[in-house]
Amino acid sequence: MRRGCERPDLGGCRRRRRWRLRLSIPDGAFHLWFVLFSRCFMSFGEGSAALTAQNSGSFSMYSPGPSDSPSDLFSPIQISPSVVPHALPPMVPTPPMYPYFPSAPDPVLTGRCPVNISAINDTVERTAVDCSAPLATLLGSVICCPQFDSMLRIFQGEYSSATGSLVLNKTVAKDCFRDLTSVLISSGANGSISSLCSIKSSNLTGGSCPIKTLVDFEQTVNTSKLLDACTTVDPLRECCRPVCQPVIAEAAVRLASRDSSSLSKNDALESPSEQVIVDDCKGVVFAWLAKQLNFDEANNAFRILTSCKVNKVCPLSFEDMSAVVEACSGLAPKNTSCCSSLNDYILTLQKQMLITNKQALNCATLFGSMLEKKGIVTDLYTLCEIDLKDFSLQGCLLRSLPTDVVFDYHTGVSFTCDLSDNIDAPWPSSSSLSSLSTCASAASLPALPTSETSGYLDAGDCGIRVDYYLVTVLCILLIKFF
Repeated sequence: MRRGCERPDLGGCRRRRRWRLRLSIPDGAFHLWFVLFSRCFMSFGEGSAALTAQNSGSFSMYSPGPSDSPSDLFSPIQISPSVVPHALPPMVPTPPMYPYFPSAPDPVLTGRCPVNISAINDTVERTAVDCSAPLATLLGSVICCPQFDSMLRIFQGEYSSATGSLVLNKTVAKDCFRDLTSVLISSGANGSISSLCSIKSSNLTGGSCPIKTLVDFEQTVNTSKLLDACTTVDPLRECCRPVCQPVIAEAAVRLASRDSSSLSKNDALESPSEQVIVDDCKGVVFAWLAKQLNFDEANNAFRILTSCKVNKVCPLSFEDMSAVVEACSGLAPKNTSCCSSLNDYILTLQKQMLITNKQALNCATLFGSMLEKKGIVTDLYTLCEIDLKDFSLQGCLLRSLPTDVVFDYHTGVSFTCDLSDNIDAPWPSSSSLSSLSTCASAASLPALPTSETSGYLDAGDCGIRVDYYLVTVLCILLIKFF
């Protein structure tokens, strides 16, 4: 199911037709046309027609009488006010054509949230675009939900600046969460953003973490160490050689252990488990960081940390695959029937959502291991030429690094696909799935496609390691001129 670069539908170049009126006059008849023109001009004063308004608003033609002076013939035409519109439309030029975006309802605020949401307006607007209604379900796990979670952390930091508390009580949390979602929806975000991302107002309360005030936090945690590790997060190293994550985990454990009695209980029915307490305290640590960092620093750090977690899993749902197992079972499955069944099944996976390149690697390995457990021993990916990009919607693999949706009034909403991952899907080895690591050395990962002539682009294959915008421009130019 490997596909090359399908030529975009440029729609052709429609030539604008210009209608011209051509008057063809024979050479020998020019004097005749001149005489006729002179006669018409001289007779203008003798038989000029004028308009006069009748009672019903209709117009009639009349010839001037002998009493009409020549000056009257060229005076302004008198028209009754009854036939003139009361309000003439202004001559406003037609505006250019822009994409139509339906207007969203105005936000309905409770009026009980103590934080001025406009203080984090830039972060709210970015979240609304990343979670825009038509794309939120397709980009939820990669772009929308990480940005929504980051916005809530930044909101907590803004709340702590005004109150000294790093968390909200349940009543205030419900009111503020309702106001935030209302503002997002009025700005174009998906109406079911809360359920889509499985985020509730309780995320703002700190849960079971025993430390919730700013004073208690700074007395318990080594804040200077926390700031040094998390002020600037390296997007290329943090997921494989983490610096900020272990410091956050250490701070969360110290917060959770402040109340030793809460950690001594093992009965899940009476109290949360120890891991749940630590996870709730991580939210308090994020709130403190959001207070100390500016909005952009906090948002970048939170998005990078979330991407490390997101890229470790496969978000796709694998339904009944019995048709693939039946068509591809045996030591030597038939290429036609097996690949047809496999391609049909992967198309159903592809329609679910857009995923990142690392998620596609996880999904390909997970799917292959599931087939192996059902008795498939043949490398179906090599047999049927399955690529990593086949697991993502329209073959578009998103970048593993945090990215945002771009909004423009001319083109609408857009996002960037990573065209550098046109590589074969890896069939799982005999080792367990847990041995696979996206941070492995370059020698253990599938090789990227190579080109004999570096720097040149083949119009039939856009999957080379070149920046996305450069690839797009070169493909269009090659298709247009060749």
